[in-house]
Amino acid sequence: MSRHESSRQRSLFNLAESQVFYELPLNERTRNFLRLEHLFASVEQAMEQNGDLDGRNAIVGLIDVTDLLARSDIKSDLIKELERQHGLLVPLKGSPQVDAARLGHLLERLGEIITTLKSPACQPGQCLRSDELVTAIRQRVSIPGGACSFDLPALHHWLSRGAEFRARELAQWASDLRPIKEGVRLALSLLRESAHPRHVTAASGFFNQTIDATLPCHLVRVGLPLTADCFPEISGGKHRFTVRFMRQGSTTSRPSQVEHDVDFDLQCCVF
Repeated sequence: MSRHESSRQRSLFNLAESQVFYELPLNERTRNFLRLEHLFASVEQAMEQNGDLDGRNAIVGLIDVTDLLARSDIKSDLIKELERQHGLLVPLKGSPQVDAARLGHLLERLGEIITTLKSPACQPGQCLRSDELVTAIRQRVSIPGGACSFDLPALHHWLSRGAEFRARELAQWASDLRPIKEGVRLALSLLRESAHPRHVTAASGFFNQTIDATLPCHLVRVGLPLTADCFPEISGGKHRFTVRFMRQGSTTSRPSQVEHDVDFDLQCCVF
């Protein structure tokens, strides 16, 4: 069995999450997906709250999502990534080491999202771009304090109309972004689960590794216990990456590299 095939088979099993993970994307596609994941999480959290400012934060988060989508062809990149992952999973059908039910569900879900994204009707962010209130907010949010009530009385009025009204409006604005959100979530989930953690040691707080050219790494993940008193700074490219473990005794001082050995879990996601 090849290393790549073994990694793909392990992706169908859940990994225990008892650590905090730090990640470094090693290509632009994965970098954009992680940024979108972060923005969608911020929007979801804001939409779950009932306060006026939470409604404003949700709008700003949705604007950030559409602005990121507009800067590059992320929809096309997402389709290519999901098709790539689908192609890697299909050969695992019939393998006795794979959960057939879960594999079937994953392939079906991948196919559904790819079909939706390829549809001419899928125009992520169009609802927001065609909305006059959102356009006015977009023009002001880059200014510190620019979305105050005296700057945007229309927004002040919108926020005052109650939690149920805001929730309906936000859901409508976010509706055409859902395929992107679900696609990014699935792509990153499969990517993260593709790697089997290795327990390694950073001598004097430093670790480096050369990347196998035949198995391009998309994402590096470093796992530390929740009680760790240091954090990793990860840097690298397609040929190698390094990890330096830093400690910051106070936020008023600069972090410095630790001098002791640090044990950690390493995942190189090549799926």
